[in-house]
Amino acid sequence: MDLAKKIREIQDFPKEGINFKDITTLLKDPQAFKYMIDQLSQQLEGLNVDIVVGPESRGFLAGAPVAYKIGAGFVPVRKPGKLPAETIRHEYQLEYGTDALEIHRDAIQPGQKVAILDDLLATGGTVLATAKLIEELGGEVVSMNFLIELAFLKGRDLLTNYNIKALVTYDE
Repeated sequence: MDLAKKIREIQDFPKEGINFKDITTLLKDPQAFKYMIDQLSQQLEGLNVDIVVGPESRGFLAGAPVAYKIGAGFVPVRKPGKLPAETIRHEYQLEYGTDALEIHRDAIQPGQKVAILDDLLATGGTVLATAKLIEELGGEVVSMNFLIELAFLKGRDLLTNYNIKALVTYDE
């Protein structure tokens, strides 16, 4: 199945010049959604993943069902102030300013093998911050998996030490 054909593109959203990749059209298609989850799950075969981590918020949409399918736990990574128990935080640079992500301090145990699943790899800042949180807790990031990669934004260049896979790649 060609998942790219299931992704709607919205011109000039959220601002002029951006060609937004809208995955809601893929998610509402039962066959396409199942195919996406199956493909992401297959990418993790043989890695003995203990925990799947999904960054807020669209990482939850792929991460939780993949974790279920492969028999792993699921851990959300959220924006500051959204998690109820004790957290650790990692701040990272944006084009204009900074942002931060948090994870529960007890979410990952030392030595656990972790896969990060998200909908989109763009510049790589969010997924790198997620990886740093996992590593600070002693987890090993064994894979970073995405539905979409915007290759022209060169997010991979920031992530050279990681195993990266994407189901759909846009070169422009």
